[in-house]
Amino acid sequence: MKTLFYLNLLLLMLSLAVGLNSCQRNFGDLNNPTVEKYLENASQQQLNNLVNGTASGARNSIDLYLDVTGVIGREIYRFADPRYTTELLGADDNELLNSNFYITLNWAARYRVVKNTNVLIAAATRSTLISDAQRKGYLGFAKTFQAHELLLNLNLTYKNGIRADVSDPDKPGPVLDYAKSLAAIAALLDQGKTDLEGAVLAFPLSPGFNGFQDAAGLIQFNRALAARVAVYREDWPSAKAALEASFLDLEGDLYRGISHVYGTGTGDQLNGAFTPPQQNGDVRLAHPSYATGIEAGDDRITKTNIRNIAASLNGLSGNRDVWVYTSGTAPVYLVRNEELILLYAEVNIRTQHFTEAVRALDRIRTAHRLRPYSGLEEEEPLIDELLQQRRYSLFFEGHRWIDVRRYRRLQQLPLDRPADNVWEQLPLPVSETVAL
Repeated sequence: MKTLFYLNLLLLMLSLAVGLNSCQRNFGDLNNPTVEKYLENASQQQLNNLVNGTASGARNSIDLYLDVTGVIGREIYRFADPRYTTELLGADDNELLNSNFYITLNWAARYRVVKNTNVLIAAATRSTLISDAQRKGYLGFAKTFQAHELLLNLNLTYKNGIRADVSDPDKPGPVLDYAKSLAAIAALLDQGKTDLEGAVLAFPLSPGFNGFQDAAGLIQFNRALAARVAVYREDWPSAKAALEASFLDLEGDLYRGISHVYGTGTGDQLNGAFTPPQQNGDVRLAHPSYATGIEAGDDRITKTNIRNIAASLNGLSGNRDVWVYTSGTAPVYLVRNEELILLYAEVNIRTQHFTEAVRALDRIRTAHRLRPYSGLEEEEPLIDELLQQRRYSLFFEGHRWIDVRRYRRLQQLPLDRPADNVWEQLPLPVSETVAL
């Protein structure tokens, strides 16, 4: 772990130099930044550099995260590296390896951002060149982003856990189990919310934060993430309170939310989850069950495109391209209103408020040209309905595998070949097992 973090220190310097919309903003001289320079007595400009580097770096390997969760969760096929169709699908005697890209690159990308946020927290705490209200803004932003990144890694490793405390790269905290990891993430979000209360944001945010570019907006973002974490913990009162403080809007735009943005400018990057339709070789296909399991008339079928010629590889075949990210500059959402409505429905199902749960589910159904729910207003059938709506509303957004796992339904995912397997979790990367 120590070696990984020394690598992250170097990569931090690179991420600072590559910012969102870098061609539109001047963040000063980043040619020779050092961590010590930021920790001495950071100026507002230097702290803004750290904010920008954090938000920009958080986009790295998000396409890989979506691919890994999407393949294991039987949302998509990825025909590229052969390990997508062998190891990640548990083909034959294949096992998941702790040295392979699907865990090592994901893990490093997320902890690189965590390192950025730890530097930002330390620098903002020590700086005498900003007001207390501004300091609270930097701290709240950093802790909220750090919690998000830790949660993504925990979604991959699940019961294998994560290191929640890595503020000292020489003495990182222990690997925590799943419950303790979630508790640590929830506590970090609560700290971030407290910091943001009464804060002033002295830094610009990307267009992905439009509508959330002040302290009040960041609190709503923070609480949206807190609601997701509380639902994972099955802490229904906390989830309800977090949703009430988020940007949940039952009648609002389903795509209102916070997103990663991409661009073609110098120093920017494109959305790697975009794949041009109809191409051969490197393709992303919707799992065949996406089309066979969808209700007639559901407009979410347009998240896939029928191919002129089906693509096949290693005994797998599909005739629909994934069409969630429709260009190289399409956004990737960290959280959006449609997920919050579904979380609201879930909280109400699990607390026996079935009428309110149906109201939320019908908001999703009717938005996608389906008739209102007509099944039994009881917990089990409503959970079935909830998971169906989450499957199609949040397709290829990184949720399906986590959803079926937390409801202990991994065995319900389709096996495409007789010797395939559905994995519960990824192993800790080799860098962690050496350090343990």
